[in-house]
Amino acid sequence: MVVPAGDAKPLRIGVFGGTFDPPHVGHLVTAVNVRHALDLDLMLLMVNNVPWQKVGSRSITPATDRLAMVAAAVADVPGLEAGAHEIEAGGWSYTADTLTTLATEYPGAELFTVVGDDAAAGIRSWDRADEVIAGSRLVVVDRPGDPVELDTDIDWVRVEVPRLEVSSTDLRARWADGRPLDYLVTDEVLAVVAARGLYGSEEHG
Repeated sequence: MVVPAGDAKPLRIGVFGGTFDPPHVGHLVTAVNVRHALDLDLMLLMVNNVPWQKVGSRSITPATDRLAMVAAAVADVPGLEAGAHEIEAGGWSYTADTLTTLATEYPGAELFTVVGDDAAAGIRSWDRADEVIAGSRLVVVDRPGDPVELDTDIDWVRVEVPRLEVSSTDLRARWADGRPLDYLVTDEVLAVVAARGLYGSEEHG
């Protein structure tokens, strides 16, 4: 936990939420680049407990396993931490609730909600979207090329990060098929996957 000293300026905390099933290099590149661009004191990779957007779409790996993978991925990355707040809260995960919790945990902190361009375009469909907009600065991760059209009533912060075509869906399939995941996820994440027998294969060559 990061704690400001004395009369130091308010903490700047990024909240990068996701299922992280599994966390991959694209997630890490995004988190590191946004933290650097915005001079954040802390970037939380917030692991969803039950993501409301994906309920019923597929079987999701247990939250504790996903948290273990994220913790392993960020263990040696300065300024990045795995966020367990939504798992500890239980139930469905809503960003509005998470921001309220963080505002209590870090009084006076500046909160930044980090989203991809697809999620940003649909921000008004989020549960209590107005609370999310009021409770944090919204950061949209732009990929090189044409930026997505966004709600002009929101004061967006845009951060461009390298485009890496890495998909958690593809990674789960690759693992189950025995194909290599080298350089797509960290060795530490691979160790967690193997140790816990995740993604349908306990042995992987």
